[in-house]
Amino acid sequence: MESVLNRLADSVSAARDLEGLTRPLLELLETVTGMESTYLTSINLDAGEQHIVMSRNVGTMQVPEGLTVPWGDTLCKRALDEGKPYTDEVADCWGDSVAAKTLGIKTYLSHPVRTLDGNLYGTLCAASGERVAIPEATIRVLGMFAELIAHQVERERTLHSLRRDNQELSSQAFVDPLTGVANRRALLNELRRMLARAERDGGQVHIAFIDLDGFKSINDRHGHKAGDQFLKLVAGRLSSSVRLGDFVARYGGDEFVVITESRRDEDLGQRLQSHIAGEYSSEALHIDYAGASIGVIRSLPGETDPESLLARADAAMYEVKKTRKAQRSP
Repeated sequence: MESVLNRLADSVSAARDLEGLTRPLLELLETVTGMESTYLTSINLDAGEQHIVMSRNVGTMQVPEGLTVPWGDTLCKRALDEGKPYTDEVADCWGDSVAAKTLGIKTYLSHPVRTLDGNLYGTLCAASGERVAIPEATIRVLGMFAELIAHQVERERTLHSLRRDNQELSSQAFVDPLTGVANRRALLNELRRMLARAERDGGQVHIAFIDLDGFKSINDRHGHKAGDQFLKLVAGRLSSSVRLGDFVARYGGDEFVVITESRRDEDLGQRLQSHIAGEYSSEALHIDYAGASIGVIRSLPGETDPESLLARADAAMYEVKKTRKAQRSP
């Protein structure tokens, strides 16, 4: 299990797009389930179709990528409708399924992939022509993989939407033109979505409010060109340091915000600080930066207003700033 977790961590940290995340997850799913075929589908409810986006086949059973089938006859729909994510008796449960008979499926495992708004994107599945006993813990692993994929789908949709809206409505752009990360408008939109999901699922949103200490002195000493370059470099470091599903935005001036839904991100502030502090070198700038003031808070149950959440994070940041200033004083 430890090796599986290590491979999962490597896969998630290295993923840059949906395919880069999903293919290693399908391989891991095959490892933990022992099933012949693992695959990701997308579903078009309006057209009544299910499409095999990516698949991995290691036995005689073959689930081909690119295959499109009627949604109404799929085991995925039956499993979803009946709340039955796993069975090793497909013939007894769904003996009239043409797809199951054609592929010779005896054991079936499926979990819906839902986007942030709760809509059904598709399913993450595993199938075998043999009877395979699947423990409850493995079914939970399948759910975790499906959620990781859902985060990536949502992230790519958001980025696509940001780029499209930035092209169509330059006056209301969602991307900060200097740093290339999301701007305050996009941040508020993303916070609303994350808070709505947290309210629905009983989770929490973590916010890190970042103020770049000493930024004015960088501008004064090195010039505004160097200051702009510093902001770009910081934005790049923040973007490269965040995890899958996290969101980076420039709040304004020398302030940035990072938001995440990770329930195990207790070290968010320290992790971000370790990436921000250090040497910066470019054509216009060569400094050893001591770091930023970072205030980290969590959303409270029932908290749905992004502005009030940001205000609390801002206040937490100023408390950190006062402490850092006192520590520097003689």
